[in-house]
Amino acid sequence: MKDIALHLLDIVQNSIAAGADRIVISLKVPERSGKLLVVIDDNGRGMDPEFLKKVTDPFTTSRTTREVGMGIPLMKQSAEMAGGELSLVSEPSKGTRLNASFMIDHIDRIPLGDIPETVRLLIQANPNISWIIHFSSPNNEFILDTDEVKRQLDGVPIDDRYVLEWIQNTINNGVQAVFGGVLDEVS
Repeated sequence: MKDIALHLLDIVQNSIAAGADRIVISLKVPERSGKLLVVIDDNGRGMDPEFLKKVTDPFTTSRTTREVGMGIPLMKQSAEMAGGELSLVSEPSKGTRLNASFMIDHIDRIPLGDIPETVRLLIQANPNISWIIHFSSPNNEFILDTDEVKRQLDGVPIDDRYVLEWIQNTINNGVQAVFGGVLDEVS
């Protein structure tokens, strides 16, 4: 995968397949950590402890259409190549939390990619899911909660093209405000 946005798109599909109706995507740069933290938290089916132990192996998957699952192993590889790590916490019937860290200044850290477009696509394809998008850095914080957006829309569907355009622009502004001057790829 060439950027974090593509990893998010892939990993979140696992949350959707697990029946999650609430998904939180967080991108954080804690003060003085030198790390970019990526967290995906869902309330899906979760994984039993045996499956959780094997999930970073590409030959472990819950899919029935193929015998290989590359999403989590590829994200783990990207994190480790950038001096970070990946961990998973999951409990059956409660959900799963994926944590990945990337050293910001590492030469092999992949860029953020098009986070606003990725989130727009996820919301467009899954308008019934409650999405919380959270960015934070020492400079700023940004939160978009689609349940709150839906309340403000007063009956206009969240997957209306003008609403999706507004969401994408709002997230783009959030990325700029939070990560501008913190991550090299965000001016």
